[in-house]
Amino acid sequence: MALVWGRDVLDGTLPAFDAYRAPTQHPLLVALGIPLSALGDTGERLMVLFGVAGYVGLVAGVYRLGRATIGVWGGLLAGALVASRLNLALLASIAFLDIPYCALVIWAAALEVERPRRGGPVWVLLALAGLLRPEAWALAGLYAVWVGWPLDWRGRARTVALAAVAPVLWALTDLIVTGNPLFSLTYTDGSAADLQRERPLSSLPWLMVRLLAEILKWPVLAAAVAGVVLAVVLRRPRFVVPGVLVVVTCAEYLVIASGGLAVVYRYLLVAALALAVFASFALTGWTTIARGRARTVWTVLAVGALAVGAAYTVTHTNPTKIRVELRERDRIRTNLRAVLTDPAVTAARRCGPLTVPNHKLIPETRWILDLADGGVRARSDTDLEPQRSGVAIIIDRRVEQRPALNVFEVPRDRGLLLQLPPPGFRPVAGNRDFAAWARCPDDPPVVRTGRPG
Repeated sequence: MALVWGRDVLDGTLPAFDAYRAPTQHPLLVALGIPLSALGDTGERLMVLFGVAGYVGLVAGVYRLGRATIGVWGGLLAGALVASRLNLALLASIAFLDIPYCALVIWAAALEVERPRRGGPVWVLLALAGLLRPEAWALAGLYAVWVGWPLDWRGRARTVALAAVAPVLWALTDLIVTGNPLFSLTYTDGSAADLQRERPLSSLPWLMVRLLAEILKWPVLAAAVAGVVLAVVLRRPRFVVPGVLVVVTCAEYLVIASGGLAVVYRYLLVAALALAVFASFALTGWTTIARGRARTVWTVLAVGALAVGAAYTVTHTNPTKIRVELRERDRIRTNLRAVLTDPAVTAARRCGPLTVPNHKLIPETRWILDLADGGVRARSDTDLEPQRSGVAIIIDRRVEQRPALNVFEVPRDRGLLLQLPPPGFRPVAGNRDFAAWARCPDDPPVVRTGRPG
């Protein structure tokens, strides 16, 4: 959506942050989308490159944090643990903002561990992270307390001002575009309520553990718990920073997830990355203590744990799955473009609006067809009148429940209705993933015999 909003800005219009179920805006990503949108498909590839560069920076940052807290061997293993999490590579390959965000936070943590109260680059990294995700605001606030505590009142005021850079810029962006400086916060809450994603707080702790295990896998998560215990018992102050990342991220997750805003593992990535450093300490921390019986026992246990973890990884990792996922994503996108640009669809669009089942296809459709806000509508929007002419896009049942297309975030019976073309429409184009049904006001009546696809 950042590319679509960037193109809106280049066209001289304000981006529609308040469009029907539009994703929450992220100022840094919107700013990046402005120049990239001018490059068309090349800009789209560069946006993916931004995600991949974030992934490389993330692995390097975890190595740097591990080296600062444990040593070179600890850094190498921590980096290897993160590099072997194929779900992170997948997020980077599809340009999710979470990977660059995590890279910025992890590098800020690494620099702070190397030189406490460093300031300077740490503030820059936290500000950039705070323009990607508001979760970084809490980290910046805590850092302001940490840095400002020994200073005089003028110094403390300066640290507070530095911590406020990201939230102020975010609020200014909302104010300029929507007139409401708190738009992103209130809009996101309303969207979660609309989609009925609220969960009881009592169910979240175990869900959080399962999501952390989904990122790290159970053997690494178990090693991370052991690493936390060892760091506390051995009183290693350098682990305070990664410990803060774990505590703050998990606390934020519990708060926002109870409001229905986050039930996927991406919101716990920072905690998982910090836990990977603790896991590395459990497996390589023996290199940091003096020779003796304790070191021997620790070494033997660590080698055994590494063997178990390696066996688990070999038996539970399937790189082919990622290749299949990426190819399927590419095929779906190619097929959507093929249907939308079909001459029959182009002709039928003159007869009325273009609709898709729900909000999820709106950004992609706008980008492919270079449409302004409102150029494509969602049939799930109950505020709109029933469609009587134009083009209706239908998602094939084989892919309709994929997260990026899912029509069943609403009650299932309503989701099925979204997949029915409006009365009187006839099929004009289609492939294995999408079908286009159309109707012009002067078309003869058509009797529909069942659900397409």
